[in-house]
Amino acid sequence: MKLLVTGGAGFIGSAVVRQAVAAGHEVINLDALTYAACLENVASVGNAPNYTFVEADIRDRPALDAALQTHQPDAIMHLAAESHVDRSIDGPGTFIDTNVMGTFHLLEAARSYWEGAGRPDTFRFHHISTDEVFGSLGATGMFTEETPYDPRSPYSASKASSDHLVRAWGETYGLPVVLTNCSNNYGPFHFPEKLIPVIILKALADKPLPIYGDGSNVRDWLYVEDHADALLLVVQKGAVGRSYNIGGENERSNLELVKTLCAILGEVRPKPSGSYADQITFVTDRPGHDARYAIDPTRIREELGWSPSVTVEDGLRRTVHWYLENEAWWRALQDRAGVGQRLGTGG
Repeated sequence: MKLLVTGGAGFIGSAVVRQAVAAGHEVINLDALTYAACLENVASVGNAPNYTFVEADIRDRPALDAALQTHQPDAIMHLAAESHVDRSIDGPGTFIDTNVMGTFHLLEAARSYWEGAGRPDTFRFHHISTDEVFGSLGATGMFTEETPYDPRSPYSASKASSDHLVRAWGETYGLPVVLTNCSNNYGPFHFPEKLIPVIILKALADKPLPIYGDGSNVRDWLYVEDHADALLLVVQKGAVGRSYNIGGENERSNLELVKTLCAILGEVRPKPSGSYADQITFVTDRPGHDARYAIDPTRIREELGWSPSVTVEDGLRRTVHWYLENEAWWRALQDRAGVGQRLGTGG
């Protein structure tokens, strides 16, 4: 299968690219190389004969048309997006521009390409989204594909908007679309402004480990390579017009997660004295912080046979070891704008 992956130099996108190339698919990685992208993420496949990189922005329609006509993909996997909630609080315009307008331009380019090719039934536009579009859960319940949308942040609102656009292009123009909504990803190559790498790197630097509020916010944690497996399955086997929720079935509060990371670090790189957990510091909560996310992955399990293979404890251990072994990668990113700073205070 020939796949055009947008955002393939980012965290989740690069995992998809690496696994797709390894599986023998022909992959065209289209990425604008914004602050969170890094070609080192795909260096392991950079010289593979079935891999091509195209530097282009999803907001640039002529560049999208050229890429599609040149490479003639069988499917588009759309992962390019602004994704950091805190940054969306400080600068929502960028999220609207990229996640909404960028998706619009990509949909129009895809429609033109698909119609020009005779509207083949085998083509797919796979839109990758987030569980955050569903809002916030209480102590019980889980998000299903039928959960009403209720986004609470500029980021989740922009992703909800893009989801609606994709469904509309499917209904109105017949574009063969499929959608997925995932829970919180983590693992190798996670950009160092997100919670898990923040905790690992601050712990190693003997700095305070910041936890929003009282640490009771709950997330469902999905190992990124499990997610990539699911995405490649959906683009090949998912039903047109269908959406699939992808979750790790690994709920943890932020405080539980951080304490687990501290314990793992204590085993593999002990402190000279004391515990990494001694560095935990509670900070002012994020505005509009959703209380709990949890995904019910019954549909993808029953229809496509996928289920997560990595427990959160095993995945965190793998992640800690990866950061310890790849210091050159994360150090090179720490000078990028906003990394290491408190963002999203709403001030």
